[in-house]
Amino acid sequence: MLTNGTKRGFTPEILHGLKDPKVGRDPRGHYVFTLSEDVKVYFEDFYRFLEKSEKRCVEAIEELEEKIQSSPPEKGETLAYLRAKKIVSERLLDSIYRHYREDTNLGFVMSAWCFGTVVLERVEIYRGKISKGQIHDPNIPDYPYFVLRYIDEIYKVVLLDLLEFPEKAFSIRWQYTELLKRYSKVLSKVTAGLHNVMLFFKVCGP
Repeated sequence: MLTNGTKRGFTPEILHGLKDPKVGRDPRGHYVFTLSEDVKVYFEDFYRFLEKSEKRCVEAIEELEEKIQSSPPEKGETLAYLRAKKIVSERLLDSIYRHYREDTNLGFVMSAWCFGTVVLERVEIYRGKISKGQIHDPNIPDYPYFVLRYIDEIYKVVLLDLLEFPEKAFSIRWQYTELLKRYSKVLSKVTAGLHNVMLFFKVCGP
């Protein structure tokens, strides 16, 4: 269980009742072969990793909130840095909650490094939406330039620190990105094919 009371999505009871061929069991417990890496990930290990990461993340956010509150308004650079770090930390915490409580999609269970890569890309997407004015984040002031600049500078280091990863953990991120691109291309081809078939019947008729 996480510190906010969130319970594991794939409980032992759910795992015992699963008939999915992707889920196996050996003396160490239940595991799943991940789609992107084709490696064995034990549910117990994954949840334990999320629990430890959540505790560090919650503590970091609480400390950042205290520093933001105690920093005078004229310390603009300092505040921008603290807010940027808080945004990255909150994105990580949100991802931890999402993966921890998921109880239907086995794709949410992955290796620790793969999870870090997923969060890395979520932060990048979130940062892009802020810059386009598509998201209103309470940590962003009227002029977000300096906060966005600090996000660009520190987000990888912040995630590596909170997840206790070595720097090389993000060196293989392209594997997951390319995998998603590949699936996207396949889906586009299938959609285009169906569209052509429907168009054929519409034009030619029965």
